[in-house]
Amino acid sequence: MADRLEALFERFSVRAQMFHSGMLCGINDLAPEGDTGQLHLVKRGAVVVSHHGAEDLRITTPSLLLYPRPLAHRFVTDPTEGAELTCANLRFEGGSTNPIAATLPAFVCLPLEQLKGSEDVLALIFEEAFEQRCGRRALLDRLFEVVLIQILRHLMNGGQTQVGMLAGLAHPKLRLAMVAMHEKPAEDWSLEALASRAGMSRSVFANAFREAVGCTPGVYLQRWRASLVQQALRQGRSLKIIASEVGYGSESALSRSFKATFGMSPREWKQTLEVRH
Repeated sequence: MADRLEALFERFSVRAQMFHSGMLCGINDLAPEGDTGQLHLVKRGAVVVSHHGAEDLRITTPSLLLYPRPLAHRFVTDPTEGAELTCANLRFEGGSTNPIAATLPAFVCLPLEQLKGSEDVLALIFEEAFEQRCGRRALLDRLFEVVLIQILRHLMNGGQTQVGMLAGLAHPKLRLAMVAMHEKPAEDWSLEALASRAGMSRSVFANAFREAVGCTPGVYLQRWRASLVQQALRQGRSLKIIASEVGYGSESALSRSFKATFGMSPREWKQTLEVRH
């Protein structure tokens, strides 16, 4: 079976960086840093989580909170007993436009016991987080990245993904066509070829894809290519080289497709990137 996540993580990296381990007492505001997300692991204690304008979330069992995109939140714990947490910033390549970050809900709350197969990893995280050992931070950063992959697996396998890329990758047949597009974006993918990859008829495939992913296969391929163009532009590569790598016969064809997706040309988008930095 094709690996649904391999091509995504190969092309769009995610890096974790632990920033807290220990007790939190009272009121703690966690403002997003730039374009980063966060992952919190609650080892013990009760936590009330507040998001502006939304109903409070009460956590009373060991749980995780995933914020794939910047979202300000507040933790309220008992001022004396507090709660024991370890937390990391998540830096998705491309920030909020990263295909993985963009397709996830604003936040995910999940009891740790539901994250099957992660018991050993979580136990090691909590063991390392509250000890002072050499290489501790580097190890914890990598372990947080492992937990993120396990969360994505859980969401896909449990059918808990919303309409979008991950919902398509959770589908037993659509995933085959989507992985093919991810792995070979320069291929001239016709609807018939993609349907054949999925083992479905042309019409059934087109309808199922639109229902699960929220757009046509052609639009999805265009957006995937545009994301790859963004990545290559961030790396300082030329449009001429990028065009052939992602399936466009010329720079002008690439620019037209990119503008149809993002509302600006590749050069205009790169200028906005330079202004932000």
